Amino acid sequence: MSNLMLFAVFPYVATILAVLVGIYRYFSDRYSYSSQSSQFLENRVLFWGSVPWHYGIITILLVHIVAAIVPGAWGQLLGVPWRLAALEVTGFAVAVFTLLGLALLIIRRLSTSRIHAVTTGLDWVLLAALLVQVGLGCWIALFYRWGGAWYVQTAAPWLVSLVTLHPQVDTVTALPGIVKLHLLGGFLIVALFPFTRLVHLVTFPVTYLWRPHQVVVWNRRPGTTAAFGGRPGAK
Repeated sequence: MSNLMLFAVFPYVATILAVLVGIYRYFSDRYSYSSQSSQFLENRVLFWGSVPWHYGIITILLVHIVAAIVPGAWGQLLGVPWRLAALEVTGFAVAVFTLLGLALLIIRRLSTSRIHAVTTGLDWVLLAALLVQVGLGCWIALFYRWGGAWYVQTAAPWLVSLVTLHPQVDTVTALPGIVKLHLLGGFLIVALFPFTRLVHLVTFPVTYLWRPHQVVVWNRRPGTTAAFGGRPGAK
């Protein structure tokens, strides 16, 4: 019963919560639907933390999604031992790269007083959840080898069964506890999605694709010091 609740009920609860609360937040407080960037408060550490974090986590998520969507092709790709070994080494390196970026972002929020002051309690909860999730991923990659191979036989069928609304928990209930914690951690982050700055993930600026070109006209006249419409001879 506990496995059924955790791996068949909780994922749907987390997803429904993310969708409904996310929609409500968008229409009730659209201004909050952003990453609430703190770049103007501190920029240097943000760059060195944000770049590895975003590139790393996007790569990891894409690999997980591709392996779940096309498990047959993924299995054939890893059917050669050297390919599997190469994927394991690369995946662990990317996971560590991502973890270091996230750690820098957390240290930045702890050490910069102005950023610490604008960090909410839910921000800390989200950062802690992300840190644990990525840390578990590194641990699994290091101590539970060949995850690229057994993932398509265990977690991938479970994820697909959730999408098809026929949850099959048998493929994941026999996994080690730390792996199951990692799977549940992903849906915990989904549940936190509508309450935190993660909502900026769905605010793609798609309108830029059809928005007319912006025309900028400089209004400079001889003897004018201001860039836009200054008074002639103004000092």
